[in-house]
Amino acid sequence: MMWLTWRQFRAQAIVAAAGLAAMAIALAVSGVQLADRFSASGIVGCQPRGGCEQLANNFLGALKGSGYQVVFIIAVGLIYAVPGLIGLFWGAPLITREIETGTFRLAWTQSVTRTRWLAVKIVLIGLTAMGIAGLLSLILGWWANPVYEASVKAGARSTEVARLLPALFGVSGIAPIGYAAFGFALGLTFGVLLRRTLPAMAATLAVFAGLQVAWPMLVRPHLITPLRSISRLDPSNITGLMIDPQRNMFVTASAYKPGAWIISNQTVDAAGHPFTGPATQACLNGGIRACNASVGSLHLRQLLTFQPASRYWTFQWYETAIFVVLALLLVWFCYWRVSRRRIS
Repeated sequence: MMWLTWRQFRAQAIVAAAGLAAMAIALAVSGVQLADRFSASGIVGCQPRGGCEQLANNFLGALKGSGYQVVFIIAVGLIYAVPGLIGLFWGAPLITREIETGTFRLAWTQSVTRTRWLAVKIVLIGLTAMGIAGLLSLILGWWANPVYEASVKAGARSTEVARLLPALFGVSGIAPIGYAAFGFALGLTFGVLLRRTLPAMAATLAVFAGLQVAWPMLVRPHLITPLRSISRLDPSNITGLMIDPQRNMFVTASAYKPGAWIISNQTVDAAGHPFTGPATQACLNGGIRACNASVGSLHLRQLLTFQPASRYWTFQWYETAIFVVLALLLVWFCYWRVSRRRIS
């Protein structure tokens, strides 16, 4: 059974191994160069008052628009795409291919039972999928570590590149392993339910892509109760000020917490209510400096809701566990459906 599974799966496995090897080589070569540049930048071991921010900003600034940035963007996109591709091309056709060609009648009436047939395929292909996602995540995590360290030391003047941010959280750590398991199980489930390859692939793509978009915004922030902090609004940090026709005024200011994921950033008054004005006379008739000074006299506060950087691995374990459990439930459903229901 193992030999037969390998014969049917070897083309996909060879393509996946070749892609993994190509990405590993690209990241290894550029990663060594990036690590050398990071070591030579002077960031390692610098003191907070010894120009760390400037050194870090110089290092990050040199990466913008360079080949390193291109490699990073491609690798991030690939790791996000891999679980969905696994569901499309490995999970969805696994059973539908047998049904559409009629070979299930032969495969399931031999000495090997249909449950053993399914179990071997799920274990072999599922573990391969999880292994590929895990290796890609491990390689990219190593490659991007200098960038993450420099971003933390660059301070508020830099556009932060933090691994806890929604755009980057799913490409490092162990979470991609859970995504790959779920993507494979999702494709398998749609294959069992729809029994046609193309509809199963389309449904897998739609559901998995929708989940990737919705999960970071709707679910992940609530896995752990966010922290809140309130501080005096610094007029020098104001990044936006809007006055509507009713003279309501809305103020936004930049916020910085090293490595954290800032979920919401509100400007509130002394009582803690969202600030809506009215607009000061200086903001209506004066210049930017006079307006900012008048805003400073209002004693406004900045209320942040955030997840600290220290929770990164907690989120990784929570999210991986959730997707692995979902994958196991879907696999159990497929196992039950194939073993207890007649598929013709």
